[in-house]
Order: sequence, then C-alpha cells, then structure tokens
Amino acid sequence: QVQLVESGGGLVQAGESLSLACVVSGRTFSPYRVGWFRQAPGKERESVGTIFWNSGRTYYTDSVKGRFTISKEDAKSTVYLQMNNLKPEDTAVYYCAADQGYGGFHYWGQGTQVTVSS
Repeated sequence: QVQLVESGGGLVQAGESLSLACVVSGRTFSPYRVGWFRQAPGKERESVGTIFWNSGRTYYTDSVKGRFTISKEDAKSTVYLQMNNLKPEDTAVYYCAADQGYGGFHYWGQGTQVTVSS
C-alpha cells in the first residue's frame, strides 16, 4: 500500500521560511514524479511544483518561482518543499502526491496547513 505523509506546516509571518516534508512509502513503489499542491479556502487546488524522481528535474508554478524549492532525499524516500519569503497568499493546505507514471497523481497525502500572517 502506498502512503504519503506530509509534515512541517505551521504559522509564520510574511517574509519567513518554512520547510515541508513528504515521506513516500510502499513496498516496491517508485514514483515517476512527486508533486506539491495547495488549496486555499474557497479556491481550487493548484499545482505548486513537481520533481521527477529519476532525473531530479523540477518545475514550478510562476507564483512560487524563485521562492520555493523542491528537492528529494532518495535514501529516506522523502521529498521536501522549501518555502522562502512566504506571503499571505501562500496560506493554504499543502499536499504532496505521487504519480506512478500511468497518467496522473493517484496517491495523495493528508495535507498540512501553512498559514502566513501579514
């Protein structure tokens, strides 16, 4: 069974940093890519960024480019989302999700709340 567990959310002030972690577990499970998503109250879920597991290549949505960084630690099967210079509009529940390569993010974590005060 594949499981994703996020951690690291919290309350910070604008301009501060926060790091989220996503542990991916599951027997013989090797993701094709892992994505970070977020959903703010009253808004649709949006993609924050993605990391391709084998290459380590990353992609980001425009609103977080230059502020957020996705990385991974293979030995721990963990993907990180480093968020710098946080803004109130970054407030949301953040989720990680895994795509096994069969067309879509089918495995999701439970989410972790990030709140940025002005």
